[in-house]
Amino acid sequence: MDKQKSYYFVGIKGTGMASLARILHDLGNQVAGSDIPKETFTQGPLEKAGIPIYDFDPANLQEGMIVVKGNAFSDDQPEIVRAKEMGLTVQTYPETVEQVIEQHTSIGIAGAHGKTSTTGLLSHVLSNVEPTSYLIGDGVGHGEPDSRFFVFEADEYRDHFLAYHPDYAIMTNIDFDHPDYFKDINDVKDSFETYGRQVKKGIFVWGDDPNLRQLDVDVPVYYYGTNPQDDFRAENIQRTPAGSTYDAYYRDQKLGTFTIHLYGEHSVLNSLAVIAVAYMEHVDLVAIQKELANFTGVKRRFSESKLGDMTVIDDYAHHPSEIKATIDAARQKYPDKELVVVFQPHTYSRLQAYLIEFGQTLSKADKTYVTPIFGSIRENAGHVSSADLEKLIPDSEDIDMDSMDKLLQFHNAVVVFMGAGDIEKYEDRYAELLK
Repeated sequence: MDKQKSYYFVGIKGTGMASLARILHDLGNQVAGSDIPKETFTQGPLEKAGIPIYDFDPANLQEGMIVVKGNAFSDDQPEIVRAKEMGLTVQTYPETVEQVIEQHTSIGIAGAHGKTSTTGLLSHVLSNVEPTSYLIGDGVGHGEPDSRFFVFEADEYRDHFLAYHPDYAIMTNIDFDHPDYFKDINDVKDSFETYGRQVKKGIFVWGDDPNLRQLDVDVPVYYYGTNPQDDFRAENIQRTPAGSTYDAYYRDQKLGTFTIHLYGEHSVLNSLAVIAVAYMEHVDLVAIQKELANFTGVKRRFSESKLGDMTVIDDYAHHPSEIKATIDAARQKYPDKELVVVFQPHTYSRLQAYLIEFGQTLSKADKTYVTPIFGSIRENAGHVSSADLEKLIPDSEDIDMDSMDKLLQFHNAVVVFMGAGDIEKYEDRYAELLK
């Protein structure tokens, strides 16, 4: 990417936007942006980098700026209107990411679940071995001048990833999610296949996913997993409260023994995908071994804290497959502790589409509490409620900001707060009560 361009981000505090702004800044460009005054977790890193954040105001725009429009904004947003009047270049977030992709050996990580964790893991590992820039969906972004690799999260929501043409893709799974956009599982699969046809060198996919097994694309597809028919395999897996250790193979060749201090079967699979990419790009696998063992996780993915005698885990899980993986991880790390889940349903449409599956997965906890639904009541066409979910989970209860003291009965236990909305407010209230 050419040096010293001037970028202006409309909606700069969004997680992806903040990451991209930091990358472009690190690569030597002038970067500024606008957003609402509300404090967000992405704001501190932007300010630390010296990136100015303004209130929305068309007067902020200057000649020569390239305006990057956040996905949440339409063409009638006043700054966008003014930018077009001034004849400035206006481009979307995905279009801007694609410009970075073109300059590097790029790896785009897609999947209904696990893409942020896998992007974080691959970014950590590669950046400590080779010059690497990366864009993670949890608000983290880094640009390394003259970097060899660019690792980025490729989000399928509203087909945003169709703007991208990476060298490699990792696809962790295909599942029906975002029922507000996709019609059914075949609609989702079609999008992933279209994305796959834009990949230039190769695709790494989870071998147990029947939809990924059917991908019709123009580049080699490498399957990773735990079965004999997978190209990249994890064998002799040992899962303990300290993490997981396994032998990695590429077909008949043993690549080494790898240890991760992460939890759940999905973490083994994510790390195997990282090894697969490194192997194909001839990166030193001994160095990869060391960096895999050093990685401790990404924000809002199994993030732990201790409060008194309680272990509190914060997790972004908001789909039945993710909930299952998070409970599996908690059981691995804390096999002897009572497991309590506080779950905030995220959107009425998702709860309605997966009501039975939510009930089945949340029943795997020792005790489940369900908060009010996070989402617009206008979206609730089918009139689904948290109470409908509670009926499907034995011994579950409702909980809200005024009844968080229900959690005070638990001692020397694990409480997992799960959701993609504003579940943190419940965690904060619980922490106050414990103190």
